[in-house]
This record gives sequence, structure tokens and C-alpha cells, in this order.
Amino acid sequence: MGRCPPLLARAKNNGITSISARPVAAAAASISLETTHLIIIDLWTLLWIGLQFSAMGCIQSIRCKPKSFRESIIVLELNASIDSNPTSIDEASGVVLRYRTPHFRATARVLVPPVPAKETWTIGWIQACNHMEFFNTYGDKGMSSWELPDLRDGKIQAISDSDGVNYPWYGNTTETCIVVGPTKKDSKFTLSSIHRDQSFTTWLVAINQATSETLVLQTIRWRMRLHIHVDPEKPLGLRAVLKEPVAQEQPQILGKNEPIPPNAMVKPNANDAQVLMWRPKSGDPVVVIPPKY
Repeated sequence: MGRCPPLLARAKNNGITSISARPVAAAAASISLETTHLIIIDLWTLLWIGLQFSAMGCIQSIRCKPKSFRESIIVLELNASIDSNPTSIDEASGVVLRYRTPHFRATARVLVPPVPAKETWTIGWIQACNHMEFFNTYGDKGMSSWELPDLRDGKIQAISDSDGVNYPWYGNTTETCIVVGPTKKDSKFTLSSIHRDQSFTTWLVAINQATSETLVLQTIRWRMRLHIHVDPEKPLGLRAVLKEPVAQEQPQILGKNEPIPPNAMVKPNANDAQVLMWRPKSGDPVVVIPPKY
């Protein structure tokens, strides 16, 4: 049988999670960062009817060798985009600058063959951060910066963007679907997930839970950049100005799949590995918040 949890939002607001704003000091001159927010995936799991294939492919009682799961699973359709609306800025508070970036969205339809054996396959999204720039500049005093040290120093190619519990998946509720064999009926699955980081590679993946066989079905690369200039001398409501790029670059669906780097499959995830640094114009940098792991 096939089973999948119902579509659930992680927060109210029509499935869109409110963005946690970083405090910005009154002396701030500019904010330059990259961030990502929402990914919604529709994953249709359909079952092939083996009799039709046998009738077409097997002639005069010649027995056909059944295809493996790896050979039979097909991505029928995949779309990815970033909303065209620009980042919105909220200056209601005099000490906190809030903003909401456009959403990244992806849809996929996957054709899954019958699973005759007692196998369990998980189909869903694995995502990794492979680039991060997130800093606030405070005039001529210096800047604060969220950083991933191993990624920054080139020690790793990417870091997991898992929820920190269900490695390597982003989550295990609406982000994945499970197909438990043997299957005989059609099943329809809906997936959604919410993402927060900078520059990503996202893989649509099927994993055999017993053997750990991993099938990369599709690869998407995408990036969201944001630059907000802040003039603390102006009246509240007029201080922040959205700079280029206003329109985001659209995601790339790669014609050739990329392998998943080992660090994208294991601990730590990006949220646990990041550190908050204070980098003054003069003097040594200071670790304000160390990594959690």
C-alpha cells in the first residue's frame, strides 16, 4: 500500500510561515543577505499496470525480465519558480526590521511502479546549503554575520538543510511520502515543506529504507538574494530601501543530476552549524553565538 501524511502547514497564514526578523541596531547602514522561504511540492505517485506492459512486450510466451525499481521510477513533470513579487519591508518597529521575501515553489509528478516485494521506499526532498552570505553592516563600526565556518573555509561542498531530526530529509511530515510494498492500487501524495537559508541545491530522491539504495530523480539549483539599505537618520517608515536585485533569478532544473555530497545527508544541519560573528572595522572578530553542535 502507499501512505502519506496529509498536507499540513507548519504555521497559520495559509501555509506560509512568518519570517523571523533579525534585530537591527539604530546605527545600521545596510543589510546584505540571502534568504529562502517556501517550497511547496505536489508529488503524485501512480502505479503502473504490469499486464499492459506484458501484453505489449512479451510475445509468444517469451518471459520478460521485470525492470528494477531504479529503472522504472519516472519523473513525469517538474516545475520550479520564485514568485515575481519583490521583498516586502515592514518598519512598524523602531528597533526591528521585518521583511518577507518571495517564495520558491516546486511541483513534481512521479510515476512509481508497483512494488511487489515487502520493500519500503521514501520519496521526498533533500536539500543542502552550498553558499551563505548573511551580514548586517553598522556604519563604520563593523558588521555582524551569520556564517557556516566549514562551508566558508571550503572544507565541505554543502551542508544539510534537514530539520535536524529526520536526516537526510528536510522533515518527515508533509516533506516526504512512503510507499510500502507490495502495492496494487494507485496512490496520490501531496508534499510541502518550508525552507530558510541562502543558496541551495535541492534533490528529489527515493530511498529504500531497508538497503539505503538512493535514487536521485531530479536536481534543482536556486538562490535568493536580498540587499536592504537602511538610513537611520530618516523617519520611521522611510529608513529601509530595497536594492537590486528586486526580481529574483529563476531556479535551474538541471538536465543532468548532480550527486548528493556526503555532508548533505548527515549531521550537523545548517541551523546547528551556523555561528554569529561580530567583525569590527578594527580589531579581531568575536564569536557572539557559537554553533549548537
